[in-house]
Amino acid sequence: MIERLTAIMARLRDPQHGCEWDLAQSFASIAPYTIEEAYEVADAIDRGDMIDLKDELGDLLLQVVFHSRMAEEAGAFALPDVVAAVSDKMARRHPHIFGDAVDFPGWEQMKAAERHARADSGALDGVALGMPALLRAEKLQKRAARVGFDWPDASGARAKIDEELAEVEGASPSEIEGEIGDLLFSVVNWARHQGVDPEAALRAANAKFERRFRAMERQAGSDFPGLSLDEKEALWLGAKASEARC
Repeated sequence: MIERLTAIMARLRDPQHGCEWDLAQSFASIAPYTIEEAYEVADAIDRGDMIDLKDELGDLLLQVVFHSRMAEEAGAFALPDVVAAVSDKMARRHPHIFGDAVDFPGWEQMKAAERHARADSGALDGVALGMPALLRAEKLQKRAARVGFDWPDASGARAKIDEELAEVEGASPSEIEGEIGDLLFSVVNWARHQGVDPEAALRAANAKFERRFRAMERQAGSDFPGLSLDEKEALWLGAKASEARC
């Protein structure tokens, strides 16, 4: 089946007989779709929708095939090279399963050893720039913590939030973006010390806000936009209380 998909992509990228849109794409133009498809996979998982998950995994697989095809055209690598590389990596990182090792040193330790084997490697190497900012902040913090740059407990991370909030409140217009960024970074750090996945927590907060807002709209109907802020706040509290009773 994968051969059929690669053949379809090759035809779509054919200079004479291909699709104009597919031919116009590059790694950079396709990258946002790759990220979007990964999120749609996660959304299907969150909803427990196996039919959607099958479709979304297919869309994500298409992204891998698309990037691989463009790389093949550039003479860099092809899809079989991608499959071979990840197969080698999985076997290398599980020496207790595919090798002679008795003890497994741990996934993160294996990845760290691979990074250190590369020239000029640092603790933060390999944290992709294309990650969502919240997820990347947590990843950077975890990497720094592994080499001892971290608060000894959650109290230090919590105090940092107050410090950063004070700096936001005292910031000039030209400084405000940077200071809010520092504040968000410190909140991620505190969440990490609390054992909370900040990306998952914010996704849940987004879903909760959307659910309650839609409940407000349903209750008010077409009159909703014209309601006063106090009236909307009352609807919000009602939606919140309704959830608590469920």
